[in-house]
Amino acid sequence: MLDLSHLKLQFVTNETGEKEAVILPIEEFNELIEDLEDLVVITERQDEETIPFNQVIDELKKDGRL
Repeated sequence: MLDLSHLKLQFVTNETGEKEAVILPIEEFNELIEDLEDLVVITERQDEETIPFNQVIDELKKDGRL
């Protein structure tokens, strides 16, 4: 389970004290959105063929990027 204890969460409650919404600092929100986007990319690419690390390095050197 995801550990949210490090987040500075505030809750909006209804008249009976039930949590209905959450407030968090924008920086934390943006970090969560970035993590979510990363997970989407990982999920979309999980079946792609992988390339050995050494091959990537060799190709980068050949292209003058490294």
